[in-house]
Amino acid sequence: MTSRYRSAGAAQDPGSLAPRRRTVVKAAAASAVLAGPLAAALPARAATGAPAFLHGVASGDPLPDGVLLWTRVTPVPEAIPGSGLGPDTEVGWVVARDKALTDVVAKGSVTATAASDHTVKADVRGLAPATDYWFRFSAGGTDSPVARTRTAPAADADVASLRFGVVSCANWEAGYFSAYRHLAARADLDAWLHLGDYIYEYRSGEYGARGEVVRPHAPANEILTLADYRIRHAKYKTDPDLQALHLKAPVIAIWDDHEFADNAWPGGAVNHTEGAEGTWAARQAAAKQAYFEWMPVRPALAGTTYRRLRFGRLADLSLLDLRSFRSQQASTASGSVDDPDRTLTGRAQLDWLKAGLKTSDTRWRLVGNSVMISPFAIGSLSADLLKPLAKLLGLPQEGIALNTDQWDGYTDDRRELLAHLRANAVTNTVFLTGDIHMAWANDVPVDAGTYPLSPSAATEFVVTSVTSDNLDDIVKVPEGTVSAVAAPVIKAANRHVHWVDTDRHGYGVLDITAERAQMDYYVLSDRTDPGARSTWARSYRTRSGTQKVERTYDPV
Repeated sequence: MTSRYRSAGAAQDPGSLAPRRRTVVKAAAASAVLAGPLAAALPARAATGAPAFLHGVASGDPLPDGVLLWTRVTPVPEAIPGSGLGPDTEVGWVVARDKALTDVVAKGSVTATAASDHTVKADVRGLAPATDYWFRFSAGGTDSPVARTRTAPAADADVASLRFGVVSCANWEAGYFSAYRHLAARADLDAWLHLGDYIYEYRSGEYGARGEVVRPHAPANEILTLADYRIRHAKYKTDPDLQALHLKAPVIAIWDDHEFADNAWPGGAVNHTEGAEGTWAARQAAAKQAYFEWMPVRPALAGTTYRRLRFGRLADLSLLDLRSFRSQQASTASGSVDDPDRTLTGRAQLDWLKAGLKTSDTRWRLVGNSVMISPFAIGSLSADLLKPLAKLLGLPQEGIALNTDQWDGYTDDRRELLAHLRANAVTNTVFLTGDIHMAWANDVPVDAGTYPLSPSAATEFVVTSVTSDNLDDIVKVPEGTVSAVAAPVIKAANRHVHWVDTDRHGYGVLDITAERAQMDYYVLSDRTDPGARSTWARSYRTRSGTQKVERTYDPV
């Protein structure tokens, strides 16, 4: 821990949905793009040799007494992301109670080095709970933008309400990040949750908007090496809407597969060809290293993103890592979805989750969950709907009605968790989910086959994608066309599903009080328009003690 005015060092680790066949890309291609779009975009002050903060600033993982601060400095023009070039550079930071930074409460410095791609983190402690702060970085006479952050309430505080932005699945080439801009325009967020697929790994042109590239990313090749992953993270951090949101509130992030490669698991991925694209072990290690360099994440265990945050007596938030410990997705070769020897969470993480839910003394137990836990049967869909849905989920397009990448592919873990909630009378558990590029509001039944006679053990709010293709994009029909037909069929086959929107892009705003947890769903007018409008679409809530979702007709 760092006390007031004590210098903090870099933070230490303390303790899907896309096309299915990939073009083989040689790892050596990374070196060819190091002087590409990012270098060309250097502003005049960087070109003259002055340090520059080209990738914004961010904060994350708020605690009652602290928060993690992040930035990346470009000390000299040649020190572009992934280059391994550039001198060690001292980066100062300051935290104050006011935006003008006159009432300073903490300050210190960290050293940016090429070994960490000139990214730095300061894990600042000694702050007051439930308080807005402003912070800034400085290097060589250059100041970063000033950003707002906020600490969590004290652990025993009686908190009236909490409000979080909720997003997932932001594909650079598929459009603009207007969802981030609209969240940044709000002045009421305690934090925002990113539930996975903060970046995508594909080569340029492979996964755009209905097959079209709206804006090219960097590097142009599929990302394979540490330099590749660094460059891709860096490209995302140049987006003005993403920078704006990071300036306004702390982020709480978990990863999903595309931070690595499509349908990743510890032994490989759909989007990885062993040998031709190097070893999976090396690629996975590179992806993790770049993620922890470029994201303001404070992992509870080295190399994972599962951890728990608390927000007074109102809520705690268990954040899952559903890529680092899972068994390979079920297929004819790899086993049945019901095989008790297969796992999504890994034994240690599932035990940690169960224990945390059982012993929690907060009113609400939130679970940051990268893939949908609610059962989803699609066998009743007609062939013209099943085929595009199977393509979106990466399933064989004939005869299989199951997404084996989500909890449906690991039913023993789900049964054990839901039985644990029921056996221990754990109530008010709400799963917050991304990944599937659709918006959902679900009960989570103990037995979907007999629901609603079967009890509901929890509820789930799923947010759609920021930009990544959904069903109407795959079949290239006007927005709403597919959802108008598919949604009633999906609901008829899944009686625990209260709402599904298969076609639109957007984000959610989660508002929590002692009486209810409510998700307001917002949709964007056009992901390919940098000035896209945001419109409230629907709201659903779960009342305390019910474990059921119900519609409400106004956003909070």
